[in-house]
Amino acid sequence: MEKTQGSVLVIFWLHLGWVKGGNQVEQSPPSLRPWEGDGTSMSCTYSVSGFNGLQWYREDAGIGLRHLFSMYSAGDVKQKGRLQATLLKDGSSLNITAVQHGDSATYFCAVVTQCNPGTCDLHPNLQLSRRSLTEPSAAGLEPRSLYGVKG
Repeated sequence: MEKTQGSVLVIFWLHLGWVKGGNQVEQSPPSLRPWEGDGTSMSCTYSVSGFNGLQWYREDAGIGLRHLFSMYSAGDVKQKGRLQATLLKDGSSLNITAVQHGDSATYFCAVVTQCNPGTCDLHPNLQLSRRSLTEPSAAGLEPRSLYGVKG
């Protein structure tokens, strides 16, 4: 199957470290440009006290946030269609097989730590501002911003 420049898409996801009281959550790589039909993978690593679960989310321009997976034990594997998430002792991966243009979105993970009633925190790796999402322009491979970067 021949791949043309017009078949590339961009999966841009938040690459922001979150740190509070020694807890850290980081994602990599900062963005992906897979060819349509190829597979791609992104990872989330964490170092937290009292790990109680990890969640993957997807945010689409103009649609909003959507929960993908919740995982609680090392070795957990969750799958929805072409998306598969795996939880390891200190991280997680999100794999997309046979990438399609509709997969272009912002993906991020969040870690839940142990807590007492009333003191639970979801430890996301994002800040309170929109980050830019990009998609290929009709003219070629140069991405264009769907949201402006704040801060």
